[in-house]
Amino acid sequence: QVQFVESGGGVVQPGGSLRLSCVGSGSIDLIVWISWYRQAPGQQREWVASINMGGSTDYADSAKGRFFISRDNAKMALYLQMNSLTPDDTAVYYCNEGAETWYRGSWDQGTQVTVSS
Repeated sequence: QVQFVESGGGVVQPGGSLRLSCVGSGSIDLIVWISWYRQAPGQQREWVASINMGGSTDYADSAKGRFFISRDNAKMALYLQMNSLTPDDTAVYYCNEGAETWYRGSWDQGTQVTVSS
């Protein structure tokens, strides 16, 4: 089973942008769905965006029009371009095999995104 390691988080001002990366421990070519999730302090982990092996994408309402998910199978990588960030986007972001209502695999430490002025 492929494990993922996330990076790219940081502190950004409201309205700013960040690009998160997620690298797999092995090939992701045959993983049909890969997703980004996030967990804000005191809240449950929530789904953010998904991409399938054909490049089709799906987004949570909170992410639509602002976040863009992509994958590079050759680099075993998943990305999340986040624009127009707000304080509500502050969370630890994770990637995993899965989609909106399911996931497979364990969670690592994720990458912290803090949106603050």
